[in-house]
Amino acid sequence: MDRDEFMVKVVSPAAFTIGLFLVWETACRLFSIPLTILPAPTVIFAALVEFRDPIISNSWVTLWTTLVGFALATVFGLLLGIAVGWHKAIYAGVYPLLVGFNSIPKVAVVPVLILWFGLGEIPAILTAFLISFFPIVVNVATGLATTEPELEDVLRALGASKLDIMRKVGIPRSLPYFFGSLKVAITLAFVGAVVSETVGANKGIGKLMLDAQAAFQVQIVFAGLLVLAVLGILLYIGTALIEKRFTGWAFRGQNR
Repeated sequence: MDRDEFMVKVVSPAAFTIGLFLVWETACRLFSIPLTILPAPTVIFAALVEFRDPIISNSWVTLWTTLVGFALATVFGLLLGIAVGWHKAIYAGVYPLLVGFNSIPKVAVVPVLILWFGLGEIPAILTAFLISFFPIVVNVATGLATTEPELEDVLRALGASKLDIMRKVGIPRSLPYFFGSLKVAITLAFVGAVVSETVGANKGIGKLMLDAQAAFQVQIVFAGLLVLAVLGILLYIGTALIEKRFTGWAFRGQNR
């Protein structure tokens, strides 16, 4: 990483984040904003230290339920995306059903999952899965369905079967779409897990925030939000690094 890239990717985000916290802190102190409305960053960081044990334990629960749901969504979304993108007739028939399913608010599905599986991590895992698999399916199917007809004609003329075209051209061509969808899906998986925890769960950051809200401990609520933001950023960066490792060829022209 050269100096300019380091400034853009590391220094600029850090400086902007620190500046945002400084403005936030100044506004809270200057206007004497009540703690129950908006706690200052120093109060939130103090809550992170004071309640670090319950925050860490509940963060682990949210993290692993999110990752399990995301892993299921990745596998299922990839397989379903390949199946939907296999033929244009399948794409036209199944895609409206996927859109209709995704239009159902997942918060309305959580009570059904709790009714089926009870309180605990399973509803959170399934909610993370349900809310994050759709972008993966859509992007993979779109990448496969938009393969140039001329290229398919040339490959068929050379004796390639439909499976050969899909395996050697369609799937590699869809990798940028796939990894792009993963960066969206990982953040959605966090949303799904936390939504499920706020509706009905025994542990998790969502449950911790709900209990803190009931006790008017607003600083703990914001501490939970900060933890979720940090975890989401770390997982997004991890996904982006994996994307760069496997699809760097797709971005070579942008690095010049």
